[in-house]
Amino acid sequence: MRLILLGPPGAGKGTQAQRLTEKLGIPQVSTGDMLRAAVAAGTPLGREAKAYMDRGALVPDGVVIGIIRERLKAPDCARGYILDGFPRTVAQAEALGETLEAMGTPLTAVLSLTVDPEELVRRLAGRRSCGSCGAAYHLDTAPPRRPGRCDRCGGELFQREDDREETIRKRLAVYRDQTAPLVVYYRGRGLLKEVDGRGEIADVFARVCRLLGAEG
Repeated sequence: MRLILLGPPGAGKGTQAQRLTEKLGIPQVSTGDMLRAAVAAGTPLGREAKAYMDRGALVPDGVVIGIIRERLKAPDCARGYILDGFPRTVAQAEALGETLEAMGTPLTAVLSLTVDPEELVRRLAGRRSCGSCGAAYHLDTAPPRRPGRCDRCGGELFQREDDREETIRKRLAVYRDQTAPLVVYYRGRGLLKEVDGRGEIADVFARVCRLLGAEG
């Protein structure tokens, strides 16, 4: 299966992608990882990407698509993959579609995890981390025994800047404006499968598997 996983911050994309990787035996292909690997390997496209990254500029879509093409030709992608972090815009989706068609490997499906925005704020704003040992907590679902203190080492818990409510709402607005149009784009091509992202992780994964016909 050749999949794209969409969803706003806090929707659980990473968790569901990891479970799909284990169940289907296909890799989760991260755009960031691909770029770093191409730069480290010193490939022609990697050197071109590095020139942009070194001056703090965005790597052009054409370069990213080229790196993705190289990665998806690797042996571990022969049975499929889960594309993570790309595309982010309709223009990127169009370029990706043309590339995959040329390779003779069109997408199987695009999964879109849907969660109410207020639930996303609750999920993200409740996260806390230990400043000493890095242990993770959630005020609602996995609270520490002592408020503000780590169960493991007693260190002070803190809230990451991007988990503050104001920041979360800005991140959700960016997603809605820039990435949500992909939902419309892929729905129009008959590839979109929307998944209710509420509830327990296992329940969401069961819904994903049903939509993909990958139960059992």
